[in-house]
Amino acid sequence: MKKLYLPVLFFVLLCFSSCVDIEEQYNFKQDGSCNVVYGFDMSSAVSVLMNLMSDSVKATPQFSLVKDTTLNFYSALPDTTQLKMNAEEANMAKSSNLSIKMNLKKSIMKVSVNHLAKNSSDLEYYLKHISKISMNSQLKSISKNEKQPMGFDAQQLVAGEDYYTYEITPHKFYRVIDKTKFNAFLKRTSSAFSMAKAMLIDMPYKVILNFAKPVKKVNNPKAIVSLDRKRVTLITNMDDVIKNPSLMNLKIDF
Repeated sequence: MKKLYLPVLFFVLLCFSSCVDIEEQYNFKQDGSCNVVYGFDMSSAVSVLMNLMSDSVKATPQFSLVKDTTLNFYSALPDTTQLKMNAEEANMAKSSNLSIKMNLKKSIMKVSVNHLAKNSSDLEYYLKHISKISMNSQLKSISKNEKQPMGFDAQQLVAGEDYYTYEITPHKFYRVIDKTKFNAFLKRTSSAFSMAKAMLIDMPYKVILNFAKPVKKVNNPKAIVSLDRKRVTLITNMDDVIKNPSLMNLKIDF
């Protein structure tokens, strides 16, 4: 079963790095729980890249793959990765779902990761550790045994967006970019970003936070607060974030 999803997992990890429309959504509930959804849409990048592929490459089985499914995130991980996880990491993965919608011939490539955090501590743990679940060893085997359909170097792109520091309590959501880690991420993925820019592939980034009660204070001047003060939306793109990483800082009291 896992072998069936290896190409899909390859694309999931590509999505975590660049050349993708990213939307993070947080839905805070009255009981303190929070549903987190990371949405990654590579469709626009796939559309551009497909135009560069030869007909012979498009005719390969890889480009005929069609997926529209949801599976448990833990079950999608290779055995070697599962064995390296501690109990908390395993529980985190088991309480997350991975949804995939892919049809390369129609330039569709969408992936989302959904997790329900029981409380603020659970949410903080999830956000600090989800990017650290490494599939690098699996990606290396894929890159050795299968021709990569997008022409990207998987090991270069799988950098992990672990450049945020978090402080989350029942009444606050603070996220600040660690500029040292962010610069290291940019260094690892510079060629991918350059390729995307050369192909005129935009990389929008949207963060939506829905609260059960009105927020009291938001520190980011670019954040849009709804009239009822229960929704905070931050819209930017990776080009602007690269120039000014502080654009992604969020300190919200609620």
